[in-house]
Amino acid sequence: SHVVTFLWRAAGEPEPASANNPFVDVKESDFFCKAVLWAVENGVTDGTSDTTFSPFASCSRGQVVTFLWRAAGSPEPTSTANPFKDVTASDYYYKAVLWAVEKGITQGTASNKFSPKDTCTRAHVVTFLYRLVGEPSVTAANPFKDVPGYAYYVNAVLWAVDSGITDGITNTTFEPD
Repeated sequence: SHVVTFLWRAAGEPEPASANNPFVDVKESDFFCKAVLWAVENGVTDGTSDTTFSPFASCSRGQVVTFLWRAAGSPEPTSTANPFKDVTASDYYYKAVLWAVEKGITQGTASNKFSPKDTCTRAHVVTFLYRLVGEPSVTAANPFKDVPGYAYYVNAVLWAVDSGITDGITNTTFEPD
């Protein structure tokens, strides 16, 4: 739910075309309800079944780059060069991973490893989004004691909070992991 909410907010919080909610685990009062309906309606993701979305389940790195790729219109990668031993052409996230690498959204977790099944942390998600939008300059001060100034994700976190895409868990914690 957080990942689709981040994407929805980054898209400007568009209203879903339909208020039809097939998911028994997504209530109208949930902060993520409109984001979920928008994401499903726009082909960013599906539910985990016809009647469930599983909004509190973790997302993998493969899922998150696929969501970003679909939100960008599922563009074809310009290259089929695949540096990752753990990503194959038959994987649903194959084109999304190649596209994300081309766009500089990610480089993987090692030169030949993407780790598509690893859990995508809050730090990863905001970093992927931040890179997708071109890494805009950040001037906001860092209020988060768990986001060190040297962290690869510090500017992404500050941008995401300053842009209204997400908040910290508290005023002084972001919980990047």
